[in-house]
Amino acid sequence: MGTPAERGGRALLAGGLVVHPTDTLLALAARALDPAAVRRLVDVKGRSPHRPLSVAVSSREELERWGRLGPSGRRFVRRALPGPYTVLVRPTAEARRTLAPEVGGQPRIGLRVPAHPLALELARRAGPLVATSANRTGEPPARSLAAARRALGSAVALYVDAPPRPSGVPSTLVDLTGPRPRTVPRT
Repeated sequence: MGTPAERGGRALLAGGLVVHPTDTLLALAARALDPAAVRRLVDVKGRSPHRPLSVAVSSREELERWGRLGPSGRRFVRRALPGPYTVLVRPTAEARRTLAPEVGGQPRIGLRVPAHPLALELARRAGPLVATSANRTGEPPARSLAAARRALGSAVALYVDAPPRPSGVPSTLVDLTGPRPRTVPRT
């Protein structure tokens, strides 16, 4: 059996999809290093494979492994993360080489360090993780595990819950590729 983090980590390492809480919304997650799992996530959501996906990591230090930060970006990350932000940065050479093409092959990569103990532990155990809202594309984000299960069904290996509850507000996108951090609207 094990803790929620142990069960979730095992499911993710086995290539499964996991729904879990974050500080913002319930997330549908897959290992970003597993292209087949990322493709399943895209298919389950009914999402265009050309639409960007964000990646959750376990720490600010790990964020710099996958994304390049300038001085102002580094200051923003130190001040705001972990927290309800997705930072848009240029991928590192390692990210382009090792992350699933839907993530690492983009000119910018969205990275999160969520302020939720389970989300951080899952990213530490099995990450980095592609993490997107637990819903089908075009539908509102699921507000409960039961709603996520109705939307995503048996394609998800594990639905796991742990306090605290998500805020229900999506993360704020902050572009760190320029000289100063800039909030950008979601599309």
